[in-house]
Amino acid sequence: MKTLWRYGANFIPSTAINQLEMWQAETFDPATIDRELGWAEKIGMSVMRVYLHDLLHLLDRSGLFRRMDQYLKIADSHQIKTIFVFFDDCWKPEFAPGKQPDPIPFTHNSGWIQSPGNAVGNDPAQWGRLEKYVKDVISHFAQDDRIAMWDLYNEPGNGRSPEYDNPNGLRSARSLPLLRAVFNWARDAAPSQPLTTGLWWFDDPEFEELNHLIAEASDVISFHAYLRPDLFKARIAEVEHLAGSREIVCTEYMARPSGCTFRDCLPILRDHGIWAINWGLVSGKTQTIFPWNWSESKGMPERFFHDIFHAEGSYLYPEEEEIFRKVAAAAPAVTDSAFPAPSPRS
Repeated sequence: MKTLWRYGANFIPSTAINQLEMWQAETFDPATIDRELGWAEKIGMSVMRVYLHDLLHLLDRSGLFRRMDQYLKIADSHQIKTIFVFFDDCWKPEFAPGKQPDPIPFTHNSGWIQSPGNAVGNDPAQWGRLEKYVKDVISHFAQDDRIAMWDLYNEPGNGRSPEYDNPNGLRSARSLPLLRAVFNWARDAAPSQPLTTGLWWFDDPEFEELNHLIAEASDVISFHAYLRPDLFKARIAEVEHLAGSREIVCTEYMARPSGCTFRDCLPILRDHGIWAINWGLVSGKTQTIFPWNWSESKGMPERFFHDIFHAEGSYLYPEEEEIFRKVAAAAPAVTDSAFPAPSPRS
């Protein structure tokens, strides 16, 4: 039986610039989370993908668990399931707890941070605390049906650095050992929820081993696609071939200037029964209304890149409200609301 189709967003409250600011005690903002998830519920969204950070567990384990539970209670009150993300190779490799930087004007995700960061990711001697983090968090919430699945590692192999001598300039296969370890740690914790990591960089020999591991180890196949509709459909066909009988979730899509819009791509995902999770809900300190590599010298973009709402709750594009209404009304008619239990694959 097919799983109940859902759509939603990658969520961080508009008052947070990164994962630390979202979850640290001094900046955790349940009022804003409640308000903004209410707007998501209003347009039919029922799943959010939410990033954690390893430092949160290292420095304040009990506080992190309390705030995660508080977040989950808020999300559940809006009929929203959550996909938590553990690690991320994207954006800034250096970071610290405490007060986070102010946004750089006109800059996409100027304060977003990696987890655990290149230095720790490259040093297995430091992975003991990462293993404790993954196993402890999953074990604590292993039977929690408010969590749809665990996304273990966002875009493994991403992140540019002058030290990378491979042709694409990314971490690429350097992330393979940690990715393999994270899957093993997560399976050891025996969650009731399935595990996944998203396929995101296709057709590059540097990513062949990473993609093979992701496709083999994931209970649910997930992927990212910021593509115009014809290429979007081709990517879905490729992912469906890899998935076989497994469910599929698109954990990142929607970039208006590139032609990957709600109008054109959300119905495609719905018709394929693929959960659709776009980047961005409310425009805020992450500034993802601006495209990648944007700057103040370019001024305001002709079309906003990501996000749906302004910070006060109005739509960036009011016509998108009707798109959500029509998509929700035509959602596949299925009754099973849970993904199958994780496989015993090692």
